[in-house]
Amino acid sequence: MQIILLDEVLNVGKLGEIVKVKDGYARNFLIPKGRARRATAANKAEFEAKRVELEKAAAAKLAEMQAEGEKLAGKTFKLTQKAGVDGRLFGSVTNSDIAEELGKQGFKVAKSQVRMPNGPIKVIGDSTVAVALHTHVVVDITVTVYGETA
Repeated sequence: MQIILLDEVLNVGKLGEIVKVKDGYARNFLIPKGRARRATAANKAEFEAKRVELEKAAAAKLAEMQAEGEKLAGKTFKLTQKAGVDGRLFGSVTNSDIAEELGKQGFKVAKSQVRMPNGPIKVIGDSTVAVALHTHVVVDITVTVYGETA
C-alpha cells in the first residue's frame, strides 16, 4: 500500500514522503495512529496544502523533546528491589519499572521509550539505559538498583 507519511517513522521515511509499506502495517498501525494517510490524489493535494503547518508542528515537537532530553541526560535514578545475598535480584527491573520511576520524578516517558540493550536488569548496581524521547533524541540515564533483603 502506498501512503503519505505525516510524521517521521523510523526505518520507513520522513515527513511528506510517499512510501510503500505492507498493507497490515499501514492499516493497523500507521493510519490509526495518525502517522500516515493513503496516497490518493485527494490526500496528496490535502497534504500539500497542510505541509508547512505539519513541518512547523514537527519542528516544535523536536525542540520540545530536545529540551526535555537535556534535563534528563546523565541523571541517575534509584530503584529498590528484593535481592539475595549474592547481589542477584528476585525478578528483574524492566522498562516499565524505569518508566514508572521516571514518571514519579516528573518526566513523561512511556515504557516503549525505555530501551534496555542488555534486557532487564537482574543484578544490583549501576546500569546505563537509553531513553528515546523522539526519533532524533535518545539520551542515556543511569539506573542504580539497590538490594532489599527479603
